[in-house]
Amino acid sequence: MSTAESQLPQTGILGWIERTGNKLPDPVFIFFWLIAVLVVISVIADLMGLSAPHPTRVDESGAAVIITAESLLSANNIQRLWVDMPQTFTHFHPLGYVLVVMLGAGIAERSGLFATAMRGAVRNAPKFLLTPMVALVAMVGNLAADAAYVVLIPLAGVLYAAAGRHPVAGIAAAFAGVSGGFSANLLPGQLDALLFGITEAAAESLAPAWDANIAGNWYFIAAMTVIYLPVIWYVTDRIIEPRLGSFQAEGSLASITEDGDKPLDAGEKKGLKLAGLAALAIIIAWIGFTIGPGTPLIDETASPEARMRPFYRSLVAGFFILFVACGWAYGSATGTVKNHRDIVKMMTDAMGDLAYYMVLAFAAAHFVAMFNWSELGLIFAIGGADALQSANLPMPILLGLLVLFSGAINLLVGSASAKWALLAPVMVPMMMLLNVSPEMTTAAYRVGDSATNIITPLMVYFPLILTFAQRWQKDFGLGSLTATMIPYSIWLLITGLIMTMLWIALGLPLGPGTSVGYTLPGG
Repeated sequence: MSTAESQLPQTGILGWIERTGNKLPDPVFIFFWLIAVLVVISVIADLMGLSAPHPTRVDESGAAVIITAESLLSANNIQRLWVDMPQTFTHFHPLGYVLVVMLGAGIAERSGLFATAMRGAVRNAPKFLLTPMVALVAMVGNLAADAAYVVLIPLAGVLYAAAGRHPVAGIAAAFAGVSGGFSANLLPGQLDALLFGITEAAAESLAPAWDANIAGNWYFIAAMTVIYLPVIWYVTDRIIEPRLGSFQAEGSLASITEDGDKPLDAGEKKGLKLAGLAALAIIIAWIGFTIGPGTPLIDETASPEARMRPFYRSLVAGFFILFVACGWAYGSATGTVKNHRDIVKMMTDAMGDLAYYMVLAFAAAHFVAMFNWSELGLIFAIGGADALQSANLPMPILLGLLVLFSGAINLLVGSASAKWALLAPVMVPMMMLLNVSPEMTTAAYRVGDSATNIITPLMVYFPLILTFAQRWQKDFGLGSLTATMIPYSIWLLITGLIMTMLWIALGLPLGPGTSVGYTLPGG
């Protein structure tokens, strides 16, 4: 621990958040404890005869089917738990999506494509455009997952210093883009696959035929990127950098600046060119699969709104192929990929990085499944929907409250997937009953989850960002980083909140084939 950090008094709300968060168990065991609590609640609810009328199912007489709470200690549910444990884990929707996308992304990351693309995108930016370029690449860099944190954020500090600007301002702008704009992007990616897998599991409690569309928030997250860009630009150049003052790199820091600002070499340039050609080829191929009658990714026999469903569901495979082709093309040019064995090793290493996620997914899968077995999620959703209907709040206000709630809970539970696995089983069906689509509920959650990432010390990369900043300014402590990021968090939350409320008020499409509203089948 640095001297500056050790001298910070752990007082106030930030001190309380840090102390409280440090006392929390690992998210894996949080899910196990929640399962234990869920079992107790299910037994009590069963004894009390807790029930609710299903909104769409009717019996032979035409009356609504009554959903009753089930004890998780019943013989049937105990049998399910032990007998179906392998299926419960392997059928967890996010698991397959994430594993497939990450197989490809691992090649693009380990071949050096992601790092070189980010460096090439920002190093030649004019001084006055440096902040928006860094912010844009940071948000798009979310496709590279950890690489955006590890590569782009320290690089931004180097680039700012080379431009005669304060390097901590560059680190702050990149951190705000990568983490504060965590859900903003020009393309769907790993996060979309992960979150929509959880959304699908939650939505199926009401609509078993509902299928996740990885592009379901595409227009929304692209709009976030466009809207967040000037916000990060303004906060960095008008608020943060003036507070930091001037900076002059000396000694070893001057050499770091010179080394980090090196231009791309011939191999890297050739690799990027080949990766671009590979991406173009994949895009053309996917267009070919969807244009014209009889193509494999269009269901000509389905209803008009369902014709494109095969295409939407193919996007997970599409991103896998895209990342593999681009990473392989780049690696072949630069020498990081010499033969097919290197590709296999990169895929293997990528799966190794997901070891912790696999353990977390095992716990989350059983929590979600057991929540569904108990019928409590559906009963709470019906009750919550009735309460919200009687409150007669406008839909934009409801979604705005969801944004604020997810932003608040993010201060104590850092993982986006862990929080959504907890919230989705209730929030998604409840909003569906209020005619809000699962895609819109997911989008609102993402806004709140992103905005407060950058101000909680519980965020896993927070100590790393602090280390990057202390490289340039030794006395830059935990309080300094938090104070630097709070303006970003406030402005991103306000902007995202307004955007969400306007989006649902105007009824804009969220992505290809997805909308704000939703009507239950038979409802």
